[in-house]
Amino acid sequence: MTTSPVSAVLGVDVGTSSTKGVLVSGDGTVLRSGVREHSVDHPRPSQFEMDPRIWTEEFVSLSRELVGDDVQVQAVGVSGMGPCVALADDRDEPTRPAILYGVDMRAGAQIERLNAELGSAPILERCGSALTSQAAGPKIAWVKENEPDAYRRSVRLFMPSTWLVRMLTGEYVLDHHSASQCTPLYDTEALDWHEPWVSRICPELELPRLRWAGEAAGNVTPAAAERAGLPPGIPVITGTVDAWAEAVSAGAQHVGDLLLMYGTTMFLVNTVAERVSHPALWGTVGALPGTRNLAGGLATSGSITTWLRDLTGSGYAELSALAAESPAGARGLLMLPYFAGERTPIMDPQARGVLAGLTLAHTSGDLYRAALEATGFAVRHNVEAMTAAGGDIRRVVAVGGGTTGSLWTQIVSDITGLTQVIPTQTVGASYGGAFLAASLIAPVSIEDWNPPLELREPNPDNADRYDHLYRSYRDLYLSTADVAHDLAALQEQDSMHQPAPAQGAAS
Repeated sequence: MTTSPVSAVLGVDVGTSSTKGVLVSGDGTVLRSGVREHSVDHPRPSQFEMDPRIWTEEFVSLSRELVGDDVQVQAVGVSGMGPCVALADDRDEPTRPAILYGVDMRAGAQIERLNAELGSAPILERCGSALTSQAAGPKIAWVKENEPDAYRRSVRLFMPSTWLVRMLTGEYVLDHHSASQCTPLYDTEALDWHEPWVSRICPELELPRLRWAGEAAGNVTPAAAERAGLPPGIPVITGTVDAWAEAVSAGAQHVGDLLLMYGTTMFLVNTVAERVSHPALWGTVGALPGTRNLAGGLATSGSITTWLRDLTGSGYAELSALAAESPAGARGLLMLPYFAGERTPIMDPQARGVLAGLTLAHTSGDLYRAALEATGFAVRHNVEAMTAAGGDIRRVVAVGGGTTGSLWTQIVSDITGLTQVIPTQTVGASYGGAFLAASLIAPVSIEDWNPPLELREPNPDNADRYDHLYRSYRDLYLSTADVAHDLAALQEQDSMHQPAPAQGAAS
């Protein structure tokens, strides 16, 4: 007897270290999932780039792997790291590699100049965020000033979700949340591009039309359908930045919710009742209509654990087991996790990693635990800044690859004193995109799709030790910042003697 195909939706998210795809049935069940790992180009200590064509290749590969004759795909959801600056010509060919989000800190001079020209206070008031390495506007200006040939050929601005929508549907759109991270090009009160500043910074670019993340951007074209193995004519959502899609995936969209996204970097997204801004954080519009967020982000988190894995030659499971044997405080070892500078709340591109207290008795397990604890201290620092800025934190939801196993999330709860809700599905942004895609077909509830699975509650026995170490963590940055800045300058000088990629190449 022939079985009818199962109705499903496809969700794909382009992350920093991998692209993930999920095929999800109408009740939220994950039918299949797949991953394509990739690397990020690192031409200078403060620069992080990627060829946008990788996003297309990996989407197509995942789609063909996950979609079979036993399913009938009804809609597609997309999301990706951001805000990114991927510039393309009139044929949608990249004019240079995409400049990644806040981990890329190349545009310091442009930030300084735009603050002087436009005024830091008016920028914060209109855009909700100060100009930092997270802002897309200064990075566009950097390309214009440093790679004029690439910029001259550039016509359109893409992020991963925008790029995939264009490839699938031919439409050129961007969601409001991603636009609100294009500071200073977007007005978070008017919910539109701010033309006077657009005309000043990038009048040559055709900026995308604005939609909300869950709105349909268009339908899969016959050519894209054939390429990706999808049915032609099905809708594709506009999509958004991965952390905001993760918030959707876990139902962390209510006022008072704080999303912790454990990934290569870490994002914190607090949903607030009204527009809130602070120079040390990011005030944005949300992924869904009518929502507002106060957000922060670490420049590194999971990337440090990857560094330690590669450095030691041990796997994650082995290192986690060794770290679990190390007591709270990692036997007197304290790390600053600023291996790629830091974003919120210190906003210091020249910050660098520090490991203090080392002795000959310390083990790789102590080092690994110190790295996990370092991210916990950074989360606590951000939470304190959010609360002081007027944030509203009533419930904490944890998602992302770092929630696998209990050690990392337990450490963060112990350090912050916050209970974390861990949902049934922690697949993350691709699952959130799939949910938004399913919402185009029929009414669905994320509470039904992805109910809470467990709570990670703080261990009071570790509170005093972590309070003491947190004070030391804050003091360590202040006492080593000048040395770190001097070393960062030396690193930059050394990198200038390395051969750079050819100008305008999308390698």
